[in-house]
Amino acid sequence: MADDTFYIVQSRPITTLYPIPEANDQENHVYISVGHQQMMTDPMKPLGISLWQLTAFRPMSKAGGRLFVDVTQMLASPNSRQNLLENMGQHDPLIKDALMTIIERDFIKLLPNDQKEQVPDSNKGMQSLDFQAPSEKDPTIVADLIKDSQTSIEQLKQNIQRKSGSDLFDFILEDLQQLKKNLFDPKSVAVFMSAINASAWINEKMNQWLGEKNAADILSQSVPNNITSEMGLELLDVADVIRPYPEVINYLQHVKDDSFLDELIKFAGGQKTQDAINAYLSKYGMRCAGEIDITKTRWGEKPTTLIPMILSNIKNFKPNAGKGIFEQGRQEALKKEQELLDRLRQLPGGEQKAQEAKRMIDLIRNFIGYREYPKYGWMHRYFVYKQALLKEAEQLVQEGVIHKKEDIYYLTLEEFHEVVRTHNLDYQVINKRKDEYNLYEKLTPPRVITSDGEIITGEYKRENLPAEAIVGLPVSSGVIEGRARVILNMEDADLEAGDILITTFTDPSWTPLFVLIKGLVTEVGGLMTHGAVIAREYGLPAVVGVENATKLIKDGQRIRVHGTEGYIELL
Repeated sequence: MADDTFYIVQSRPITTLYPIPEANDQENHVYISVGHQQMMTDPMKPLGISLWQLTAFRPMSKAGGRLFVDVTQMLASPNSRQNLLENMGQHDPLIKDALMTIIERDFIKLLPNDQKEQVPDSNKGMQSLDFQAPSEKDPTIVADLIKDSQTSIEQLKQNIQRKSGSDLFDFILEDLQQLKKNLFDPKSVAVFMSAINASAWINEKMNQWLGEKNAADILSQSVPNNITSEMGLELLDVADVIRPYPEVINYLQHVKDDSFLDELIKFAGGQKTQDAINAYLSKYGMRCAGEIDITKTRWGEKPTTLIPMILSNIKNFKPNAGKGIFEQGRQEALKKEQELLDRLRQLPGGEQKAQEAKRMIDLIRNFIGYREYPKYGWMHRYFVYKQALLKEAEQLVQEGVIHKKEDIYYLTLEEFHEVVRTHNLDYQVINKRKDEYNLYEKLTPPRVITSDGEIITGEYKRENLPAEAIVGLPVSSGVIEGRARVILNMEDADLEAGDILITTFTDPSWTPLFVLIKGLVTEVGGLMTHGAVIAREYGLPAVVGVENATKLIKDGQRIRVHGTEGYIELL
């Protein structure tokens, strides 16, 4: 206000209010964030969203460039309500607590028990298919499942090459059914669910019988067949190949361009380096940060992403470190197993208890590694689709229908198909969506939101913690002190051995950084999300689901992470 007149000095969209997911009626609805369960809270582009919706087991609503599941009907039925709360307790306790708040308010009316049949079974997802648990004595089942997945992907690669135009889109829609079948295959689900259930049994019984907390964490170290933890260790092997060649190392330190692989052969050791990186990319090139969005740039498309991690491995590790880290973890797990069984045998009925525990430990050791494989197969398929779709996009660029191939990321799969069919595109659609995406990037998605637009936040109900403690969910045991490194983008990771990584979320692509750190704190995550599984396997104390961790903890600050109790102290 100046001279009795009001002036508007700045006018812009309000970015603090989160958009409400779309609903078809005026009833009350409750939505939970898919990104918080998938460890990826960034916005997704329209092509990524539409492909995810086609892969998902149940309908999903869009809001602010993210996906949400409408859990209203699940909350309305006594049975499915209980299942949902139990699942969320595993996935993300803050979502569970927010849902409890909504239940206490009677925002959703509970159906009488005799009406529950009319509600879709909430539990018809991955967690609950009726499965026959595999025998702990038959670890070959994992090898068979992996082989089937690889065969299926090889067939896909062969078959998709012959497809173009409308045929390609029909082919992808058909193959998505195969992908869904793989993801929800009862035999596959049975393998990792039996290990998850065995972990819960071990934690409960060892605490009850021996007063030992989270015993399964150490027992899960260095298990076989974990494709994600192998990815971190195998990048150490790539570093070993390059280590003897100073010219190559010097060249890699100045690489800016993704054609660097072709230039390598000029140097001594260049051919070996090129072969090692290419072999790594052929196995893991489909991975990247935020990989559930097909439009995100994969390592195979931008190999320079790996260079800082490789150079860091050369600097911070001695030769053969990968095998050493794995073996050390394996020995610690075996030692812990022996110690628990010896202690159990001293108890009344000890022999029986030790036998039961041994069976559960074998289930964990043989099968928990496979927990990471279905997602790997899934991303592999997505990358095959992407390469084929980008070929179609290149064709459209040549024909002058679109300006650049990445513009198709702002169309749904169906819209892209229509452009290929008609050779016609209204560019206003693309431009509008680019603007929307830029706006969505500024938003922080809520874990839980209602149809009124209210964001419900959960909290941890825990006693006996130090006054200034920052609270989260304990997912990997141990206590560690060190320097906090707050890193929001994997590409910016400047870590030294012994650092503690603080970030918003970690999906499998962050794993190569885990070999270097001594502890992990994330804002998003649950007991069985990827970061938690790998932290346990590498033996890193970890606390996840820590609200605003990247703001409360300053980069460079010394902190103590209590992975067993689930809190962080600033020192």
